[in-house]
Amino acid sequence: MSVLMRRARITDVEAIMRLERETFVTDAWSEQLMRSEIEGEHGYYLVAVDEEAEPEQRLMGYAGLYAPAGTGDADVQTIAVAPFTRGIGLGRGLMHALITHARRMRVSRVFLEVRADNPIAKALYDSLGFVEIGVRRGYYQPDNVDAISMRLDVPDAVAQPAAGAATPVRPGRGTATTPRGAR
Repeated sequence: MSVLMRRARITDVEAIMRLERETFVTDAWSEQLMRSEIEGEHGYYLVAVDEEAEPEQRLMGYAGLYAPAGTGDADVQTIAVAPFTRGIGLGRGLMHALITHARRMRVSRVFLEVRADNPIAKALYDSLGFVEIGVRRGYYQPDNVDAISMRLDVPDAVAQPAAGAATPVRPGRGTATTPRGAR
């Protein structure tokens, strides 16, 4: 299995909707809403695909972020991972990609809601640094399940040498990049 993460396309909507309906049985989005989110100017939707898999198993997951330019805030709109890929870190990878995009957009806060009856998703968000900021009673309908509202203060990007990499050495006088006598 090889995973390719890329921007979602309108041609992905059919597969996304199959996974959407399978994952969010009672509160799945409509196809029209999904299309408008993917095509919207403030949306950033990703799919994780295995191009070599059989058609029904190509889409491994998807995630979407709503990030209007200049606001400093973004919302994770949705994330779903196919049952046959759960437990391999794909949800974490999709979330990292959304957070990285938020950072590029100069977003300082990312918000999301998670079902109170979904401890696996809640644990993922906790491990990524999201903190609980409130509860929306009966948010998920028709199940009447509470939503836990969470926020991530987007950390600055950290650049560091790879483990075991040699410390870079500045070229000195007389090296190939600095001719002798140069100041």
